[in-house]
Amino acid sequence: MASSSNHFDFHHGSNNDDDFFDQYCDEQFDNLCDATEEVIPTERKKRTYIERNREDGHEQLWSDYFCDNPTYTENLFRRRFRMNKALFLRIVNRLAAEVPYFKPKKDATFRNGISPLQQCTAAIRQLAYGAAADSIDEYVRIGETTARQCLEHFVVAIVDLFGNEYLRRPTPEDLERLLFYGEQRGFPGMVGSIDCMHWKWKNCPTAWKGMYSRGTDKPTIVLEAVASPDLWIWHAFFGAPGTCNDLNVLDQSPVFNDIIYGRAPEMNYYVNGREYNLSYYLTDGIYPEWATFVKSIPQPQHPKHSLVCTTSRRCTKRC
Repeated sequence: MASSSNHFDFHHGSNNDDDFFDQYCDEQFDNLCDATEEVIPTERKKRTYIERNREDGHEQLWSDYFCDNPTYTENLFRRRFRMNKALFLRIVNRLAAEVPYFKPKKDATFRNGISPLQQCTAAIRQLAYGAAADSIDEYVRIGETTARQCLEHFVVAIVDLFGNEYLRRPTPEDLERLLFYGEQRGFPGMVGSIDCMHWKWKNCPTAWKGMYSRGTDKPTIVLEAVASPDLWIWHAFFGAPGTCNDLNVLDQSPVFNDIIYGRAPEMNYYVNGREYNLSYYLTDGIYPEWATFVKSIPQPQHPKHSLVCTTSRRCTKRC
């Protein structure tokens, strides 16, 4: 039989003919697919670009808070940034000098990028107000994604640069200084104040809402902190459910682990002629009657002593 482009001869049982048949079928199938395939063009979604005039945002921020004659006073700066201006500028300068993400940059057209002031302000506003990343776009002139990245790099940089100095346990030199400050204020042996506060958890999962609510529809997370008179936080225990009060949090807190495991520093001080070797914290009335807790003064003999009583009663009522 004469063979053509569509006909061929083969004999059953021959391996060569079987291979030829398979090859021929594959070729015909490929030709059929090529002839019937429809080319469907794909449309790429264009990225929306918004000209935010970031230079104007930096100038506005500078004139509002950081120029020689700012629009807003020091009190308003402290309320909105939750710190004084000198501390904020120290943080900005340190980040701009040592963290690549916050260093001033220029783009391909030699245009100035987002300034370190704008980046740090975006991060602080999100932390201070618990605001969404998109809410600061109109003032700081930073997009939502960029604002979120600023926050992430900011918290990591703070821990890396300041953690060894400010996020640590007190050294013997620190304890000596704290004891000196406490004695100057009429509390020899006092190293700080301990208390708990509740942070509102706006995005608490529905399944956890009951566990983190205290009889209301607002879930909260408890923070236990020990702070000295200079507002230096020496201990922080965060994350306890909102249903807990100070006593429940104290049962879970590692604040006394050094004493339990024998790592507590030794100290000696005298009160009314008696020697003591354990320091103590100032607390409110809800805390137990332990030797390491000193509550309100039962019979105040000075106007300042009455303030301790008033504060303790208010904290007890709140807890």
